[in-house]
Amino acid sequence: MPLYKTIQVSPLIKVYIWKIEETEAELSKAVELTEHCQNRMDGMKSELHRKGFLSIRHLMAEAGYEDKDLYYDKVGKPHLYDGNHISITHSHHFTGIIVSKGKEVGIDIEMQRDLITRIAHKFTPTEAYSHIKDRKDLVRKYTVIWGCKESLYKIFATIGLSFLNHIYIHDFEFSDELLEGEITYKGKTSFYILKFLEFEGFTCVYATSK
Repeated sequence: MPLYKTIQVSPLIKVYIWKIEETEAELSKAVELTEHCQNRMDGMKSELHRKGFLSIRHLMAEAGYEDKDLYYDKVGKPHLYDGNHISITHSHHFTGIIVSKGKEVGIDIEMQRDLITRIAHKFTPTEAYSHIKDRKDLVRKYTVIWGCKESLYKIFATIGLSFLNHIYIHDFEFSDELLEGEITYKGKTSFYILKFLEFEGFTCVYATSK
């Protein structure tokens, strides 16, 4: 089974990343879904989405959990019944989870695509990056910023939260070990620490509350 990467973020936080290379039948082996999740998967028309759904259950097993240990709240945020925190992501043939025994966490995996340069104005002030002339570096930069904001959105999980107006990512260099972000919503500001990694044309970002 292709567990692609594990990252021990801290003694209480761990990231698990899967590269989907198996058939759906192979991924179905040793996975027991709850009735709710089986119905969810049965409603997925895309085989890749179903395979991603199943591979996430394998990642959960790596972390010591089964499908029955997971539930979703009314805004779609995943939770673990034991009180630990979990966040889930799926992009093409990569999936990932982050599990924390303490702080709130969020994770996102995105494919690096040129399309992001055409929609970046919807989620970040693009004038701040007009000095980046290399197209590939601009795509990488915007993908990190989107992943950061997506990770923070998954932590905050509030309807009405705007990527552009409420989530701010401090400027960074690709060589930076840690990034900083904040969410200001209804007069209250929360602060977060983020980290990113790049592999095979994808960007993974994970975030924790300070």
